[in-house]
Amino acid sequence: MAAPPVVDIPLVDERLADDLAGGLAAVEKLLRSSVESEDAFVTQTSRHLIEAGGKRFRAMLVLLAAQFGNPDAPGIVPGAVVIELTHLATLYHDDVMDEAPVRRGSPSANARWDNTVAILTGDYLFAQASEILADLGSELIRIQARTFSRLVRGQIRETIGPAEGRDAIAHYISVLADKTGSLIATSGRFGAMLAGASADVVERLTDACEAIGVAWQLGDDLIDVAAPTTDSGKTPGTDLREGVRTLPVLHALASDDPADARLRTLLSGPVAEEDVDEALTLLRANRAMEQAREELTRWIDRAKEALAGLPDIPARTALVALCDYVVERTG
Repeated sequence: MAAPPVVDIPLVDERLADDLAGGLAAVEKLLRSSVESEDAFVTQTSRHLIEAGGKRFRAMLVLLAAQFGNPDAPGIVPGAVVIELTHLATLYHDDVMDEAPVRRGSPSANARWDNTVAILTGDYLFAQASEILADLGSELIRIQARTFSRLVRGQIRETIGPAEGRDAIAHYISVLADKTGSLIATSGRFGAMLAGASADVVERLTDACEAIGVAWQLGDDLIDVAAPTTDSGKTPGTDLREGVRTLPVLHALASDDPADARLRTLLSGPVAEEDVDEALTLLRANRAMEQAREELTRWIDRAKEALAGLPDIPARTALVALCDYVVERTG
C-alpha cells in the first residue's frame, strides 16, 4: 500500500505507515463517538469541526511518539483523542474571539449558529476530553492542566500585548510557545509516556515537538507574506489586512533604517486593501523576512538536536523529515 503522509511528508517505512494509518482510523472513530450526546443539537455542534476535516497533526504526533515505546499500549488512542478534543475546543473559542466566518472551508460555528453556542460547544469538548483523561491517570491529568494553563496564558498575553518596555519580539515568541507549542509538546509527551518510553525519551520528544510547533507557526507567518495564493491556498497579506503583527512585521517595525520608513508607516495598523500589494512588495524585499527565517531555523535546529538523541528508528526519521518540511514549505 502507498504510505500516507505526515503533513505531506511521505513515510518511507511501510510498517510505520500502516501503524499510523490504523492508529489514525481508531482515533477518528473514538473522536466522533466521544462527542455524542443524548441531545442531538449538542452532537451536531460538537461534530461540526470534526466533520470539517483537518490533518489530525497532533494526533499523528502522539502516534509517532508512541513508536519509541509500545505503540499498541491501550492508552495511546484515547490520549490522542484528548489532544484533538482540546485542540478543537480552542478553535471554537478562537473563532469567537477573531469573529472568523470560516473554519476549514466551512462556516465557523459562531457564524452558523452564534457566539454563545460556539463558546459552550468548546466548553463541552474540554469536558469530554477531561472525562477520557480521567481514565489515563493522575499524572496525565496534571500535565493536561498545565498545558491548558499555558494555552490560556498565551491567549491572554496575545490579547493584551507586551507590557510597556517589554521587547515585542520576545513577547511574540513566548506567546507562540504557550499558545501553539504547548499542546504540540504535550502530544509528544502523551504518546511517549503512554507507550512506556524512558524519561529521557519523553523529555526529548516533548522538547522537539514544542520546537516544531513554534517553527510551524513562524512558517505560517512567512507564508502569509511570501507565498503566492496558488501555492499557499490562502490570500497573501491576510495578517496585514487584519493588523496582526507577525514576526516579519515586528522585525520591520523594529528597524531604524530610514529606508524602511514607508514600510513602517504601512504596518503601523491594519493595512488598507489598496496598500496591501505595496506592503507585501516592500516586506518581501526587507531584511525582516530573513530575520524571521533565521528564527524559524533556530527552532528547527533545537528540534533536531533533541531528536538526535533518540533511538534510530523509522519514527525518528519521520520526525526529522517533518522538521525539514517545516522549513521547505516556506520556500
